[in-house]
Amino acid sequence: MPQETNAAQSEKVLYTAITHTTGGREGASRTSDGRLDVKLSTPGATGTGTNPEQLFAAGWSACFMSAIGIAARKLKITLPSTAAIDAEVDLCQNSGGYFLKVRLNVSMPGLECEVVQSLTDAADQVCPYSKATRGNIDVEIKLISETSGKAGCLG
Repeated sequence: MPQETNAAQSEKVLYTAITHTTGGREGASRTSDGRLDVKLSTPGATGTGTNPEQLFAAGWSACFMSAIGIAARKLKITLPSTAAIDAEVDLCQNSGGYFLKVRLNVSMPGLECEVVQSLTDAADQVCPYSKATRGNIDVEIKLISETSGKAGCLG
């Protein structure tokens, strides 16, 4: 029997999301608490329903924004009320099969590029989605910050 590591012994589960999905990309998914109940569809298909890539983009961008908030509090930086993340998740295919690529476009109007960079760097280290995907998929974090006299910055 394998021995537990110190990390496993100190692990505290904060929340467990439970979903029930039927029909794959053309089915439906709902959570055990009923807060999410969505029809699924293939990307680009006509009709109603969302797709796993959209759900992944929403989940990651929400988590990453919260991680930025944690970093901002630690650094005593006030985030602009218009702070936002536009997440783009590409479903790709090559001879090896399907894979994902992600772009997180971080908008922090009024903050200097260096500040936005420090916040996104810190967030990238604590966000569970970033940790889970690190080294597994291509991720690009683009910085968008409007400061006085500057149209923005891209990093």
